Amino acid sequence: MLVLLIGDLHIPHRASDLPKQFKELLKPGKIHSIICCGNLCSKVFLEYLRSICSNVQIVQGDFDEFSSPEQKILKLGNFKVGVCHGHQVLPWGDPDSLSLLQRQMDVDILVTGHTHEHKIVKNGDRLQINPGSATGAYHSMKHDVRPSFVLMDVDGSKANLYVYQLVADKVQVEKIDFQLKQPAQAAPEATGAAPEATTAVS
Repeated sequence: MLVLLIGDLHIPHRASDLPKQFKELLKPGKIHSIICCGNLCSKVFLEYLRSICSNVQIVQGDFDEFSSPEQKILKLGNFKVGVCHGHQVLPWGDPDSLSLLQRQMDVDILVTGHTHEHKIVKNGDRLQINPGSATGAYHSMKHDVRPSFVLMDVDGSKANLYVYQLVADKVQVEKIDFQLKQPAQAAPEATGAAPEATTAVS
């Protein structure tokens, strides 16, 4: 299952469109689901995302011109995925504050935005993802923003993350793997007798 994680486009107020290099990559028929962590701003661009994939899950950003839920919890493969724009979490982008939100939502993966800077943080058996700004829109605390988004390939309890960045007009890709830890199995109760010997069959 291929999932596009995208956010903080700020179209048309801080950017006019996605970079053409990204548009060439995001073609209809390849992506199964889109998760947008807010601040698309224009509903017109929401329709563009739906032209790539009809299954678009979006949360409310602080500059969006249409209403969406503040938070969402989704099931992707064996993962519980929480989505929140992130302007509600102070300090903005702080891993400890985001970990608190992640525990409150009880999710394996937390997707947030707002800082316009892509970041992936592994915290034990949990993962935090910020896909950054897909248009490179400026932020009040960061004006030199590198356009980025994330593709997440989910297969059961495994997620392969591909971070796409636009650097000097060229697309660079970084891969990060994440595996959901399986719950430990309880040890069998002692019966007082030694177990019978078994033979492995190969």
